[in-house]
Amino acid sequence: MFSKKAATVFLFLPKERNFSAFHANCEKQPRKIILILVLLLLLFQIGYIARMSKAGALDLASGVGGKIDKTEVLSAVEKYEKYHVCYGGEEEERKANYADMVNKYYDLVTSFYEFGWGESFHFAPRWKGESLRESIKRHEHFLALQLGLKSGQKVLDVGCGIGGPLREIAQFSSTSVTGLNNNEYQITRGKELNRFARVDKTCNFVKADFMKMPFPDNSFDAVYAIEATCHAPDAYGCYKEIYRVLKPGQYFAAYEWCMTDAFDPNNQEHKKIKAEIEIGDGLPDIRSTRKCLEALKQAGFEVIWEKDLAVDSPLPWYLPLDTSHFSLSSFRLTSVGRFVTRNMVKALEFVGLAPKGSQRVQDFLEKAAEGLAAGGRKEIFTPMYFFLASKPQHG
Repeated sequence: MFSKKAATVFLFLPKERNFSAFHANCEKQPRKIILILVLLLLLFQIGYIARMSKAGALDLASGVGGKIDKTEVLSAVEKYEKYHVCYGGEEEERKANYADMVNKYYDLVTSFYEFGWGESFHFAPRWKGESLRESIKRHEHFLALQLGLKSGQKVLDVGCGIGGPLREIAQFSSTSVTGLNNNEYQITRGKELNRFARVDKTCNFVKADFMKMPFPDNSFDAVYAIEATCHAPDAYGCYKEIYRVLKPGQYFAAYEWCMTDAFDPNNQEHKKIKAEIEIGDGLPDIRSTRKCLEALKQAGFEVIWEKDLAVDSPLPWYLPLDTSHFSLSSFRLTSVGRFVTRNMVKALEFVGLAPKGSQRVQDFLEKAAEGLAAGGRKEIFTPMYFFLASKPQHG
């Protein structure tokens, strides 16, 4: 239920339907906007506006930049931006320096992700009447069921983020899950959350590059990746490493970010959308579904089945990013929530609670949201190309 306390937020939201007019009015009345932002900051922090994430506004402010020194966040933002097409960057440079680029990206954005999205940084097919959080959990359970996970098995999560899916799948299937991640800040945060969820005795994190995994051959009973191996500079190289550490006769399942067959590389609008997704999501490139499938087979896997799960989703997967959509359960993702967050970050940076460069991070994340929503509407991009593959017994 929507509480009376939560309803107080609407006293501070704009009466004008035109938000640009409201913003202009606030520019003329700085005391008013500062008062509003302070009150909203308090509401965000104690959790009245959104229940999606455990992270509050001050967690967001303190987390921006991750392990990067707070005085160097702005410089890191500038270096990250220069990798991308929008700033003159080249695909080959992004691939050659993927580890640095992806690490900078996740140091900069992780606290924003957790603040707005929760602990599981991925999309999901969604039923009518189902909340975003419920759909994300169901998407994770589906993966566990496809892998046929059994109690006591040793499972690898490739590119695990802060471990949201790791914890959910471990508890759902009673398995021991190892999260592989090359970002120190995300691993530190994930360990804290594992202790909180009481899975720290059965689940762990390993800091390493998924192109060069520090595990012996045939180590795991199952491997999965959720919207993570899209960061790999080479799909074949990544899948080949997964093949190596997976036990013969066992399964690998993944949700991949891909351009669909509808994408036209000669269409300028399509190219712009692709570039916005790449800069906003730390990607060296976005492969086609066909290239992913070819790389999987080339690595030695036998494909059981594959499908773009976005096609049959009753609600669009990009609905949380649609600015015309309003939801109390995921308020921070709505246009109103983004407006509040944008101005809150501006205020926090101004008073020194958030490092300089925080606004720039917010800006390229909003650019990503616009690109993702546009790619979804035009059906040229999917974040949930699913496949289930097996390593042959003789592998």
